[in-house]
Formats: sequence, structure tokens, C-alpha cells
Amino acid sequence: MRSYRSRLDNDLPRWREAGWLTAEGEASIRKDVASHSRSLELAPALAIIGAVLIGFAAMSFIAANWDEMSRLARLALIFASLGTAYGIAGILFERGYPAFAHAAILAGVALFGAGIMLIAQMFHMDGHPPDAVLTWALGALGAGVVLGSNPALALAMLLMGLWSGWEMVESGVVHWPFLLGWGAVTAAFLWRWWVPGLQFAAVVLSIWIICLGYLLFDGHGHGVVVGVGLLVGAAGLALPSLSERWSAFSTPAVAYGMTIAFAGLFALQFVEENVPLFGLILLAIATLTLVLAGIGFGLRTSSSAALWLGYGGFSLEVLALYFKTVGTLLGSSLFFFAAGFIVIALAAVAYRLHARMEAQS
Repeated sequence: MRSYRSRLDNDLPRWREAGWLTAEGEASIRKDVASHSRSLELAPALAIIGAVLIGFAAMSFIAANWDEMSRLARLALIFASLGTAYGIAGILFERGYPAFAHAAILAGVALFGAGIMLIAQMFHMDGHPPDAVLTWALGALGAGVVLGSNPALALAMLLMGLWSGWEMVESGVVHWPFLLGWGAVTAAFLWRWWVPGLQFAAVVLSIWIICLGYLLFDGHGHGVVVGVGLLVGAAGLALPSLSERWSAFSTPAVAYGMTIAFAGLFALQFVEENVPLFGLILLAIATLTLVLAGIGFGLRTSSSAALWLGYGGFSLEVLALYFKTVGTLLGSSLFFFAAGFIVIALAAVAYRLHARMEAQS
């Protein structure tokens, strides 16, 4: 909502100057946005925080009195808590309080996860621990789909990532089944067309792809990560020409692709051992070219995310290179000379392109 208001602050005066909007209309739009924004932002946040606190309170109460209860009482308490949470959610939906209803669903999903752990403890089930997280994630996914709850779907995506991460830490190999779980939750996001959820799905997938570099080829798969990142960025550039509906995802895809490729290049330079100086310089030049291209893309598309990712990547790269080559002054000087030359050359190209575009317009 805040970014929406920022865009309106830029667009409304321009529309008024162009004669598309009257001063009274601008004032009415600003008044309507102001009347909805704060309450809509604050209420869901406080409700969800309250649901999390209630979930922790319930789990603490159960843990404190768990040993004194019979098995039947324990099971009854778990299922009664679940039924109460989802029943309250239904009542709140009917009375027109969707933010609080989603918070109640989230509390029910949290209690479902606690119930899985407690039942396993009660019956001394010695299974594979990540499977419990997967069961919890599937329960959150089911609640999100059946009850139409975006927060529950977001928790399902978080749990899918936790499940896969736990599996990879224990096995030391790539956990490919994650893609099935990720795809199921992402399909639910698409079905509800929840853009923040799709962004979250992209973040989780990006982290998983970056982890591939540390697992493939005995931990030397960072080149694969670079390739995947470049493919994602290229797909983002191609999206506007494929479908107008998907054009809104072009800039985020480019930003995620740039981030993934940067992470792979960074690992090739500073995680891999025994990198020769000439190879380091070539990788550094490729990395700087990538982040400068990202900065240029951010300026061209007015994307603050791509712009700041580019600035951050450039700063991190230069700082890391300085510390890595601080003992070899010749290497440092060669690198900074090459980097400076590339930046100046790119600036000259950008200047010429801008001048040509201005002349054509």
C-alpha cells in the first residue's frame, strides 16, 4: 500500500497538469486512499502477531500440563483447539472481519504443527524428523486452499523451505522433491493470484537454487547457479513480449536472476579455493558487468529493487576483492584498473545511447 501511495504522489500531479484529473478529483482520491491504508495495514499485522502469541501461549500451557493429562485428554485438547481456531475463523469471516479470520486460521495451523510434534512424542514415534515438517506444510497448504487464507499459504511455503533445508543438511545432497512442494504452493498462489505470495515463492526458490552450488559436483556447482540465474534474467526480459499479463513479473524476474547469478559468481571467486589471479580478474569483470547492467536496467525501468541490488552487489564485490587481493598490490591495481576502464566504457556507451534516443524523440 505504501508503494501504491508513492506512485500516486508521482502520478496525480502529472495527471492533473495533463488535464486528465481535476483538483477536486485528486483531493477525493487522496482522501479515499488515506482512509483505507493505515487501518488495512495495521489490523492484519496486529491480528497475525496476536495469533502467533496465542499459539505460543497454548503450546506453553499444554507443555506445562502435558504430563498430568491422560492420552485421551491430550488428544481431545489438541483436536478441540484446532476446531476452536477454525470455528472462530468461520465466524469472523461471516461477520466481515477477514483480517482476524486469517489470523485465527494461522493460529489453527500453528496448533496443527504443535499437535504433530506432541502426538509423535506421546506415542513414541521414531520417524524421520523432516517428515513432520512436511506434514505440517501440507496441512498449512490444505488450510490455505480450502479456507482461502493467504497467510496460511505463506506459512506453507516457509515450511516447505524448512523441510527441504533440513533434508539437505542431513543428507548433504540436493533435495529435488522440494520442487514438487514448492510447485504445489506456488500453484495455490497463482490460483488466488496473490502477488506477494508469488514474490515470496521466488525468494524461497532463489535461496534453494543458490544452495545448489554448495551441493552439486561435490560443492563445486556454482557455475550451474550462474547459468540458472542468467536464464531467469533472460526469461524476465522476454516476458513482456510473450504475454501482457505476465509483463508485471518481468522486472522481479530480472532482479531475482541477477541476484542468483551474482551469488554464483561471488562463490566462484571467494568460496572456491585456489582461484588463479587471472581467473579471479575475469570473474570479477563478469560480476561487475552483471551488477552494472542491473543498475542500468533499474534506471531504465525505474525499478528501485534492481537499482539497489545492483548498488549493493557492486559495493560487496569491490569490498570483497579488496580484502582478497590486499596482499598482492599488483593484482589489486590490475583489477581496479580493469574495473575502472569497464565502468567508464559502459558510461560512454550509455551516454551515446541516451543521446541517440533523445535525438530520435
